[in-house]
Amino acid sequence: MDRIKIVGGQQLHGTIPISGAKNATLPLMIASLLTDETLILENVPRLADVIQLQRILGNHGVDIMIAGKRPGDDPNAGRTVHISARAIIDTTAPYEMVSKMRASFSVVAPLLARKGEAKVSLPGGCAIGTRPVDLLIMALEKLGADIEIENGYVLARAPKGLRGGEIVFPKVTVGGTHTALMAAATAKGTTIIENAAREPEIGDLADCLIKMGAKISGAGTSRIVVDGVPKLHGARHSVLPDRIETGTYAMAVAMAGGDVLLQHARPELLQSALDVLVQSGTTVTPTNEGIRIARNGGGIAPVDVTTAPFPGFPTDLQAQLMALMTRAQGTSHITETIFENRFMHVQELARFGARIQLNGETATIEGVERLKGAPVMATDLRASVSLVIAALAAEGETMVNRVYHLDRGFERLEAKLAACGAAIERLSA
Repeated sequence: MDRIKIVGGQQLHGTIPISGAKNATLPLMIASLLTDETLILENVPRLADVIQLQRILGNHGVDIMIAGKRPGDDPNAGRTVHISARAIIDTTAPYEMVSKMRASFSVVAPLLARKGEAKVSLPGGCAIGTRPVDLLIMALEKLGADIEIENGYVLARAPKGLRGGEIVFPKVTVGGTHTALMAAATAKGTTIIENAAREPEIGDLADCLIKMGAKISGAGTSRIVVDGVPKLHGARHSVLPDRIETGTYAMAVAMAGGDVLLQHARPELLQSALDVLVQSGTTVTPTNEGIRIARNGGGIAPVDVTTAPFPGFPTDLQAQLMALMTRAQGTSHITETIFENRFMHVQELARFGARIQLNGETATIEGVERLKGAPVMATDLRASVSLVIAALAAEGETMVNRVYHLDRGFERLEAKLAACGAAIERLSA
């Protein structure tokens, strides 16, 4: 099993290209099931989750062709993927596939919309809480689906097709909003989605569906209206840049010091996180090429943050901010309101010498003058990258184990950091 070795103390200088967003790519790939024509996605990142979803879609009969590199192509450019669901040969998504990536549960919506039935395994447990799918099921039922749960599978049927309806989510749900959009696109009549998620990845899916012929208004607000159309067609769409990768590298630069251009990054996708970085003493400068992040010499100021749905501070940057605050000159507080059990990185950060106290959903971080390298264990995707951030500023050597978590969401992480001067390398077992 691969490990990543980091020797701390090196500032970061240079350019880090930001990849296409994982959290946009996965629902966009799933949306290909809605049409028998080819969907072409550009700027697709090379990630383990993308590869796993390719396998899952292949199980349904989807053909996927990845365009090869040509001479002169930018080595950091995302891939172009042609996805064709001309004939869906199987409407079952088995446990052994869905259990490896819970995002794949969303295939239930396009399978149901296109074929009138779907049998999809419940995704099972998760390291960062239960993350139930009850709101996704509720959304489908509001559109006329008949749903039963049997032997760990969701059996969804709509033999006469889905019909428009009103979906009022009791709490903001990104997965539920994705599901509702895909199901409503070809439902008969009008669907109104209230308390919809406002995340940029929702807007990206809506933009792609509109290119495919869907009639959607209000994406990016809490009220989305979808007028169903009989059929969707193929389209070409470029995945938006990854705001979580952007924020992660911004915090890495704030932690290690230096001056780095985050190429292709878009500040409006993570303004709340950039505002927090400014409060911490980091210089944030939007440019025509992306976002420049710099911290040279000054200390890190403590901040108080509560995670919230977009446009609030993202839960997917909570662990990274906590790593940064371990070196702050004072006491910080981070309150996690989105997922329970999302403080699993605390005990690993403590191995560097961090001082963190937990009280319910709030972590109190007392900044320390220095961290010391240590062997640490990744527990989930975002927690694992927080350990990398801590290691960049720690004295001596850190070994991050179980880095397959990183490969799910960060493309060429060690190469991007090494190009900016970090002493980091991957060691194969």
